[in-house]
Amino acid sequence: MRRVGMFGGAFDPPHRAHVALAQAAVQQLALDLLYVVPTGNAWHKARTLSPAEDRLAMARLAFAEVPAVQVDERELRRSGPSYSVDTLRELQAAHPGAQLHLLMGEDQAAGFTSWHAWEEIARLAVLCVVARGSGEGLARLRALPGVRMEVLQWTAMPESATDIRARLQAGQEAAGLVGTAVASYIESHHLYKNT
Repeated sequence: MRRVGMFGGAFDPPHRAHVALAQAAVQQLALDLLYVVPTGNAWHKARTLSPAEDRLAMARLAFAEVPAVQVDERELRRSGPSYSVDTLRELQAAHPGAQLHLLMGEDQAAGFTSWHAWEEIARLAVLCVVARGSGEGLARLRALPGVRMEVLQWTAMPESATDIRARLQAGQEAAGLVGTAVASYIESHHLYKNT
């Protein structure tokens, strides 16, 4: 059975921990293909995201070296709010008979029942949770009926997109956190500057 993963996020900007997580997921889950899906209209984000074309370009640069990864722009093209369930339905239609895997952090797992159509998401995909933190998110998912779950073994990395944006706004370097190609793109497109 073909194994297809989905890794969604703002990727604003994509950083070394995102890339390492994609690599770990491909290896540990034996994925044939991992879709990296920058979110479009993020209904759950309070702040305004960077322009879609910039986040897409940075994601392509960041994940270019990861085998089996395909950066996918479907949520950026979709009008209205971006819901993971819509993307999973489309991936299921594109890969009939495949086993879908949805990557998420433990913080996302803890709030999974607040996701739009979470019951359908659980039917469509195995939830692959990055173990970090207290374990509360894992316990909550295990308690839900019908949820299939796998835990990704993960050595925590310090990178956080929020911290990286703050560093860049303060005029600090971030190449070591985002990689050279993404750092060059951020610099040449004047992203994350206080205007």
